[in-house]
Amino acid sequence: MSANTLTTSHPRDVQVAEIGKNTLILRSRTWDRLKFEVEYSRQRGTTANSYLIQADKKALIDPPGESFTEIYLQQLAQHLDFTTLDYIVLGHVNPNRRATLQVLLSQVPQVTLICSRPAANALKTAFPEWESRIQAVRSGDTLDLGQGHDLSFITVPTPRWADGLCTYDTATKILYTDKLFGAHICEDTLFDEDWKGLDAERRYYFECLHAPQAKQVEVALDKISVLGARCYAPAHGPVVRYSLSRFTYDYRQWCQGQKSQELRVALFYASAYGNTAILANAIAQGLIQNAINVESINCELADSAEINRIVETCDGFIIGSPTLGGHAPTQIQTALGIVLSATAKTKLAGVFGSYGWSGEAIDLLESKLKDANYQLGFETIRVRFSPTPEILQQCQEAGASFAQNLKKTKKLRSSRHIVTEAHVDRTEQAVGRIIGSLCVVTTRDQETHKGVLTSWVSQATFNPPGIMIAIANEQNADLMHHPGDNFVLNILKEGRNVRRYFSRHSTLGDNPFANLATKTALNGCLILNEALAYLECTVQNQLECGDRWLIYAVINHGEVLENEGVTALEHRKSGSYY
Repeated sequence: MSANTLTTSHPRDVQVAEIGKNTLILRSRTWDRLKFEVEYSRQRGTTANSYLIQADKKALIDPPGESFTEIYLQQLAQHLDFTTLDYIVLGHVNPNRRATLQVLLSQVPQVTLICSRPAANALKTAFPEWESRIQAVRSGDTLDLGQGHDLSFITVPTPRWADGLCTYDTATKILYTDKLFGAHICEDTLFDEDWKGLDAERRYYFECLHAPQAKQVEVALDKISVLGARCYAPAHGPVVRYSLSRFTYDYRQWCQGQKSQELRVALFYASAYGNTAILANAIAQGLIQNAINVESINCELADSAEINRIVETCDGFIIGSPTLGGHAPTQIQTALGIVLSATAKTKLAGVFGSYGWSGEAIDLLESKLKDANYQLGFETIRVRFSPTPEILQQCQEAGASFAQNLKKTKKLRSSRHIVTEAHVDRTEQAVGRIIGSLCVVTTRDQETHKGVLTSWVSQATFNPPGIMIAIANEQNADLMHHPGDNFVLNILKEGRNVRRYFSRHSTLGDNPFANLATKTALNGCLILNEALAYLECTVQNQLECGDRWLIYAVINHGEVLENEGVTALEHRKSGSYY
């Protein structure tokens, strides 16, 4: 049946055929869109390919997900005596595939599961009773099935599939590639005879799944290039026999094309149940479709040095997180810390995430980035449970919006000849490395309360306890540089987005306290309830120095409002601006 005559009236089925010596393919087929993910949006259906090698020992490779469990097992039983099955080889493990495995293993208690070490760890966590049946393999490990079928394993980890595993059969020279070299299209044709007609589907599949992880795909291509495979057996779409060399070449070209884009965005995420990864993939599509080089980083796999390298060289970054027990995963917190300390505040940022019952992790990411003065390239995306098609469309649009904002920012900086941080005067760079506690100074002018943001504060004396603060005229200096003037120093807490209500300058008529809970100190100035601590101060001495007043004030009273938490700090790249 041609692609042009496909309709959604076909029932799901399993197509079985021989593709090599002692080797069957079982293609679970649907002519409908399988699920609500970007990669299926061309509405061409898909196949979930599984393979059965029946030599002296028998191995089943990549059983499908739960959408096909029942019809797949019914068809498999017609070609295999379940009591004779020795191995199940898994190219990757996800919740859908685990559902089929759970049913299958109840019927084959003698079988051994072959998978990569990350997959083995995931399976043991989900099904501890299977532990004795799981065998983890590494690159170079082999499994002899007899009759020349000697299986070699190649680990191909990527951000989306950390447990990726390819399997090569020396008897048939078939490489079982799982997520590599696939296409989401359903048709009767088993092989890729009309490979030119598959170009659009293949390219779209690559851009949806592999473009954000092009670096890791190139590593995988290098690993499999030495095998001498004559056939690729992917998890989806036609078996690749006629266009193997061309398809491999295309993958390399597509990887290079993705990496050659002028602007580069780092997409960090962790995904406990797969939902955050789906959102990341949709956002990536919006970026890729707008000519952005996306580097996807699964923070559960990346080390600190890699994250640091990526954030230093990217033009913008986006962070996504699930919420686990009211918190972001440790790996996301680590990545965020690296971003805040190593990434210029001029880089565009974005936040997204999924959650079940709460969304604290998403709020944490957003508030910390805003507190650090990063500009967000799209409205923060918060998704409860699994994303809908509408949400995935929203994510794609957010990626496109981020790309356009990034391009505008780049163009604006170029047109104004703004000096980049790499060319800032070295002395100014050195001065910028002085950090300070982020605080809000509140003052009172008769019945009007005012507040300004500052980090130019330090302790000056022990006895009496006193502080020194540098204040500009536009920061209410007239209310603070006379002996006897009072103010409150509110020390902000890391992770809270209080700073957004205040600026470095005090503007007449603004009321930054309208949306904040406050109380009045003994000296009449306001205390911010969301501060980490506060100090009530009285000015003792002042000195006009350059463009600032240096104020020395004694501390009359102070209190820590929260015992948990750390002080918010301001990191700068240059001493020529705040």
